[in-house]
Amino acid sequence: MSIRVENISKVYGSQKALNDVSFEIHAGEIVGFLGPNGAGKSTMMKILTCYIPQSSGKASVCGFDVSEQSMEVRKNVGYLPEHNPLYLDMYVKEYLEFIGGLHKINNKRNRVKEMIELTGLQIEQNKKIGALSKGYRQRVGIAQAMIHDPKVLIMDEPTTGLDPNQLEEIRSLIKNIGREKTVMLSTHIMQEVEAVCSKVIIINHGEIVANDQTSKLKHRQEEVQVVQVEFDKEPSRSALKSISGVREAKNTIGNVWLIEGNATADVRKGIFDYAVKSNISILSLQKVESKLEDVFKSLTKKAE
Repeated sequence: MSIRVENISKVYGSQKALNDVSFEIHAGEIVGFLGPNGAGKSTMMKILTCYIPQSSGKASVCGFDVSEQSMEVRKNVGYLPEHNPLYLDMYVKEYLEFIGGLHKINNKRNRVKEMIELTGLQIEQNKKIGALSKGYRQRVGIAQAMIHDPKVLIMDEPTTGLDPNQLEEIRSLIKNIGREKTVMLSTHIMQEVEAVCSKVIIINHGEIVANDQTSKLKHRQEEVQVVQVEFDKEPSRSALKSISGVREAKNTIGNVWLIEGNATADVRKGIFDYAVKSNISILSLQKVESKLEDVFKSLTKKAE
């Protein structure tokens, strides 16, 4: 077990940032840790990386208790905070060698070279960090988090502020890292989670509201099925709503309609029958797949 959290709570004065949180992350998993702003994501990550103590409960990383064996935890964890703290006046290679020295790494220069190659920093390695783009600064942050070869990598909003090309590059890097290490990352980009993470944990108001495989989570909240239909001319909304199993019919643009039906009923046959009776042609019809973003909204709104 790479990460084990048991009944963790964190209180700031009268505010409870985490309330009896428990979860496990197994070795080799890439886990998305999701939640609205202020949900407790960063607080949980800071506890796991020994930056702050919990108020109650237990947490361990690679079998080491975060309260009683913090130095062992730090040896096994690489951490990229949300606000990537870098020495902007240092050169890339100089900075990574400095971090390597703090970790007392043997063959420091060879390890720095490996990290530069892994994170794609070759052409930027002789520049000052302050002269780098946001994307390359994030790469430097990931390189410093991995330089001591930790078993667990924890990243808080690693792709915030990146352009689409940089996003794709950092996602690919995270996926490559995840082949050998356990990765826990927080993000607000649902497409990123679907593309990278095998498992999702959603937290809201300091409490876990979902903990499941990404593929299962996308479908478990489906209470309705949604079908998108394009007709050749305008249908009757009231007639569409009268079809057996249909809950709602909404016109989006032109003659394209989103039709919501009960999860247990397949409304497509009823739509075809209506079109035939009404002498209307169906130009296209497709089932709209549930998105992780919809599940996230549903769970966090329910919790509120």
